[in-house]
Amino acid sequence: MFMRVDRLITELPPPKRQDPNGAAALQELLGGKYGEMSTLGNYMFQSFNFRSKDKLRPFYSLVASITAEELAHVELVSNGVAMINSGPEKPKGDRGDGGDISKSPFEAMEDIRLASAFFANGGGATPVNANGVSWNNDFITTTGNVIFDLLHNFHLECGARLHKLRVYESLSSDNATGREVCGYLLVRGSVHAHSYALALEKLTGVDIKKMLPTPNINLSKIPESQKYLDEGSHRRLYTWSQDDYKEISGIWSNDEVALPGDPPGPLEVVEGIPDGGKMQQLQGVPAAFTPDYAPEEFYEIASKLYKASR
Repeated sequence: MFMRVDRLITELPPPKRQDPNGAAALQELLGGKYGEMSTLGNYMFQSFNFRSKDKLRPFYSLVASITAEELAHVELVSNGVAMINSGPEKPKGDRGDGGDISKSPFEAMEDIRLASAFFANGGGATPVNANGVSWNNDFITTTGNVIFDLLHNFHLECGARLHKLRVYESLSSDNATGREVCGYLLVRGSVHAHSYALALEKLTGVDIKKMLPTPNINLSKIPESQKYLDEGSHRRLYTWSQDDYKEISGIWSNDEVALPGDPPGPLEVVEGIPDGGKMQQLQGVPAAFTPDYAPEEFYEIASKLYKASR
């Protein structure tokens, strides 16, 4: 089972400006071949289909616990996309009606890279890549063969690292929201690649972690990654459960240490979930009919229901 917490896995800075093309680039990290929907789909169905769970508990627990984090990554990227599409909040911008729509308030949207993000989704995120091509089941590999699946997962995390670096390089330097998403996921993706490399080493004796990082770039070169390295995020793997999946310590900690080039220290398993950061409030846009053209009545009803719940 999964339990949901109303926080993001890390806090995102508010956007400085509206940047729909930057949001389109970030969509690659959500619905692309190596995006978070792919990592989630692979690990989730591998965990569902895992054979001999009791006999192979540390390896099952590894895939299962990382599955939960990938759900949080899907949520993080989706929030980043929506925030960048929306731009900075405007004082009382979601009050009143949508104004005179005959003046083409969204004329510029006809020239953006991923127009459907606005036309169909109101600036929200969906599981598509940077070109609007839908994510699909063909990106999922679940063979039942433990070594093959773990090797595929290692490949998937390395591919995701490459894509995150390219997306990061394509975002303008003032796109603080998108760059924060990339910086955080680069660190956590490295953790997952490292963990799968260690699992394969335990099973086969092959030191796959010598291939890390792939591609070979030190994350200290990414300013948005540095603070996560400083706090030791690259050395932590979470169980995402208070009671289960503790067996990952046989793979992840167990006298293992951080990769060369990263800040040194022992690997550690944290029981539970990250502290996370506040959930972003996406402001309504009445002119785009989100949540509606004149939403005051909605807000009044919701306020009454909230008070009644207390």
